[in-house]
Amino acid sequence: MAIRVLLVDDQPLLRTGFRMILEAEQDLAVVGEAGDGLQALDQVRALQPDVVLMDIRMPRMDGVEATRQITGPGRDGPAKVLVLTTFDLDEYVVEALRAGASGFLLKDAPANELVQAIRVVAGGEAMLAPSITRRLLDKYATHLPSGDEPVPDTLHTLTDREVEVLKLVARGLSNAEIAADLFVSETTVKTHVGHVLTKLGLRDRVQAAVYAYESGLVRPGAQQ
Repeated sequence: MAIRVLLVDDQPLLRTGFRMILEAEQDLAVVGEAGDGLQALDQVRALQPDVVLMDIRMPRMDGVEATRQITGPGRDGPAKVLVLTTFDLDEYVVEALRAGASGFLLKDAPANELVQAIRVVAGGEAMLAPSITRRLLDKYATHLPSGDEPVPDTLHTLTDREVEVLKLVARGLSNAEIAADLFVSETTVKTHVGHVLTKLGLRDRVQAAVYAYESGLVRPGAQQ
């Protein structure tokens, strides 16, 4: 089954470019387009895409609010949202991740990266580029805890190893990279990540990374 993709961007030329790239892949199918967030909500309901390629800055309703409504509580098998941004240091990207996006990508990323990102997100993983994510969180550190606040009670439900894994997830490491760092198998890492998400009531690795920063477990600019 092909991955069903909805393109959301207020620039028709960009949507056309993305469509040409994606339709060259046998496992991807562009099922529709939208020029703003309100249109995106209608198209998601009508077309049931697997992945929404979402611009952030659009008229009528921006990508952050559209993402929140697409991925919010009570959605039955919600579409995954992959946010597109022009700048790698975009304050709205952090808000989009908090709203429920499964990752983000620069608009000028190579075509193969765009294709791979859609496949990764459709498969349930997060598209979390470590370098860009760290720069984003570091730049907007003023909006995050200083590390002096009390640790949330939910964090105490994790084992020491699960806390280690959460810190590495927050740095954007893949399962394979975490396995190498902790000298365990990739299967073991997947199990730990699953436990972390379940115990903390989080949807995916992106939410886990944001939680780690917002809880003060990981401090912007610090070396873990």
